Amino acid sequence: MTKNFFEVKNVDFNIGGKTKVRNVSFSIEQEGDIICLLGPSGIGKTTILRTIAGLEKIKNGSIKLKDKTLSSEKINIEPEERNISLAFQENSLFPHYSVEKNILLGAERNKEKNEKKIGFNEIVELLDIPKILKKFPHQISAGEAQRASLARSLITQPDLLLLDEPLSNVDQSFKEEIQVRLKKILRKLKITTIIVTHDSYEAFYLGSKCGIILNEELKQFDDPYKVYHFPNSIEVVNFLNRGILIPAKVTSPKSLDNEDLGTITGNFIKPFPIGSKVKLLIQPEDLQHDDQSNLQLEIVDRKFRGTSFIYTLKTPSKRLIPVFVHSHHIHQHEVDDKFGIKRPIHIDHIVCF
Repeated sequence: MTKNFFEVKNVDFNIGGKTKVRNVSFSIEQEGDIICLLGPSGIGKTTILRTIAGLEKIKNGSIKLKDKTLSSEKINIEPEERNISLAFQENSLFPHYSVEKNILLGAERNKEKNEKKIGFNEIVELLDIPKILKKFPHQISAGEAQRASLARSLITQPDLLLLDEPLSNVDQSFKEEIQVRLKKILRKLKITTIIVTHDSYEAFYLGSKCGIILNEELKQFDDPYKVYHFPNSIEVVNFLNRGILIPAKVTSPKSLDNEDLGTITGNFIKPFPIGSKVKLLIQPEDLQHDDQSNLQLEIVDRKFRGTSFIYTLKTPSKRLIPVFVHSHHIHQHEVDDKFGIKRPIHIDHIVCF
């Protein structure tokens, strides 16, 4: 049986005597994999990282790294003995040291390692911080401080890297570039990483697996494609906010009916008996635009996203449905216009609850 590189099994994560997330189990199969934990603020994501790092103890279950138990009811390896690096969301730089000295503290911690896969200069170049090395923490922006903290964590080359909202203070215009650079570094160093974020796009890009934490539970842990297209609960659907649930009735093993949209065909992710009343997930890309269609719905909102528009359509039963259209589409519509939906409606993977 192949052992996982890292494993959390049946753990309650607690802080200050309060349980934040209950009975959590997930694993990282291979060294160098990146996983992301998604959830709203205050849900317990940081508590999970603190506990894995050894700053909080557990009362049940176990946490293992490289087949060694780090935490259990009876075992608690001290943080400095775990070879785990935790980069906090807030500025954790030492104020009386320059940025360069702060980063080199991480290199000093790593000096006993014989094989250096990446050097100081390469890390600071990849994170675009050479110009701030001689400055002190109070002289740089929050985003620069965050990248400097990240550089310090990376240069230690830990067995496990824990990043708490690592790009939350980075300017939006620069964030995607930093995401690409960060992923490149982590892959090159083959550093196994757990990233906590509230940004689903960031999680879907960086993580090979994503965990959704809601209401004190790890609701879903899967690859990003499945989390997005095959959410396993209404709670996950509502958190991702990428579609709408509408009432429908199952009419065959491959079809269902909705009073506004008519017959919808496709493959059910989960089978339902014929006649079942269900809630059908409609995501913006599920419906196609067709000016000639006899199904015309009223536009109540239009959001421009650069490469696309998201039209919000009102159905006769007053439900609001989002529809994705490429922005180069020749016939743009305005609010209060009619918008045609292509029939017959076919959705490859039908998700119902």
